[in-house]
Amino acid sequence: MNNQKIETSVIIIGAGPAGAGTSFFLSKYQVPHIVIEKETFPRDKVCGDACSGKTALVINRANPEWLAEILNDANTYMPSWGIQFVAPNGKLLDIPFTTKRTEETKAPGFTVPRLVLDNFLFGKMPSPYCTIFQNAEVSNMESANDIVTVRMKHNGREYEITAPVIVGADGDKSIVRKKYLNENTAPKTYAVGLRAYYKGVSGMHTDNFIELHFLPEMLPGYLWIFPLPNGMANVGVGILSERIREKKINLREQMLYAIKNNPEIAPRFANARLTGKIQGWGLPLAMERQPLSGDSFLLTGDAACLIDPFSGEGIGNALYSGMLAAAAIKQAAEHNNYSSAFLKKTYDDVLYKRLGDELKISATLQKLCKYPWLFNFVVNKAHKSASLRNSISCMFTDMDLRKQLSKPSFYFKILFNK
Repeated sequence: MNNQKIETSVIIIGAGPAGAGTSFFLSKYQVPHIVIEKETFPRDKVCGDACSGKTALVINRANPEWLAEILNDANTYMPSWGIQFVAPNGKLLDIPFTTKRTEETKAPGFTVPRLVLDNFLFGKMPSPYCTIFQNAEVSNMESANDIVTVRMKHNGREYEITAPVIVGADGDKSIVRKKYLNENTAPKTYAVGLRAYYKGVSGMHTDNFIELHFLPEMLPGYLWIFPLPNGMANVGVGILSERIREKKINLREQMLYAIKNNPEIAPRFANARLTGKIQGWGLPLAMERQPLSGDSFLLTGDAACLIDPFSGEGIGNALYSGMLAAAAIKQAAEHNNYSSAFLKKTYDDVLYKRLGDELKISATLQKLCKYPWLFNFVVNKAHKSASLRNSISCMFTDMDLRKQLSKPSFYFKILFNK
């Protein structure tokens, strides 16, 4: 059987948030592209299910009506107004996402199962410029003479698709990353997460704050509890792979032990029940700058190792990187230049200029979490000082203020109440 041959301007591997973000903006730029997805939507994706303001920002730029659709459906997308840190000593610190809330203010963040969110985004992708192949198997990809060729199987037929550029939006086990960077994972920056869905967890914050519990046995990782609609909660843990290996941690056992025995957590699960299975996945953290592109290829989302090292946020960074990738491809097409140097200038450098400081600070904070006494110290002081609580709250929206968290002078000032 002869291959069916298709020529296009861009090939995107993966239709999750990173692929969707790339597709949205390529369609806005009227750039024809083909999306190849190995699964069929709706499909689940193991995740914490929390979406920050960055997610809302990209969706709004793609189409304000899409964001309005989300924000007006509180039964599906639960609005979240802040984050609650629980120090190793058990003390709580509530940090609102905004200190200027009014009746008209929309929540900066929200939580929603990835099954729902990804299907929502996928449903917005079709356009005159976007062709999607679901349940497709990539059998080979190669580059020669400035052209990328992808061979795939779909519905019993074989296809040969060519384009001047390919986008890897295919997650932490990216075949595009493996092909072009000759590596599948980034061991030094890798973490592992487990996710479970529970029904009936009590004690949720009235404003649906997401919770990060920095338990001593999990540092520099944490256990999270994120409220979801319909009385559900996303509960999980994330710990660095190297710590799991060093301490020979059974992550599933440790999570269940905390849920059953931690004096602050266990009572909240007294009448809760696990729904479905506990599932795990890899977390490629952005601990240091890495190449995101090369001759005729770009990496986005988890394929580019862009998960925030401290918060664990991946959805917002995936969408954001997709938006920037589309802008870089638009420029590459205008200049007929898909070289490594050009894509580095228009994509890598732009992304790290926008997100670099944020990721560096998060990497520093993640390292500081190795010291429980320091975490306890800051939370104890914040309990006594409203101004310190407000300062920390502002750090989540003001990157210049957030930089203070990585400076010794910040803790010196707290120590002496300056």
